[in-house]
Amino acid sequence: MTLTKGAIVQAVAKANGYQRNQVADLVEIIINIIKSKLASGEDVLITGFGKFCVKKKRERIGRNPATGEAMMLEARRVVTFKCSGKLRDMVNEIAVSCGLCFPSDKSPKRKIDDLLCYAIL
Repeated sequence: MTLTKGAIVQAVAKANGYQRNQVADLVEIIINIIKSKLASGEDVLITGFGKFCVKKKRERIGRNPATGEAMMLEARRVVTFKCSGKLRDMVNEIAVSCGLCFPSDKSPKRKIDDLLCYAIL
């Protein structure tokens, strides 16, 4: 289950009694602010949620998956996300209570993205 922008708008409108179009405008403004800061190379920290970071990747040699031919990949910037400790703890607590993973499980950590949908239930 994926949380969409529309679902966020609907949940905020329902929780606060605001009109959907007002909430949609507010959500759009917030997302645009985050996008513009990331596009300018700045990191975005949302306390209790996580940090979006812009990382530079240097030029490197890659392979065309279809032909196997070596090719030069251009330098670029990528956005990464590191969740806060509070979010990680909440996701892990919910995952354990739902039986998705067990504290004694020695397997590699599951991806946070796989568990985030359960955090909003």
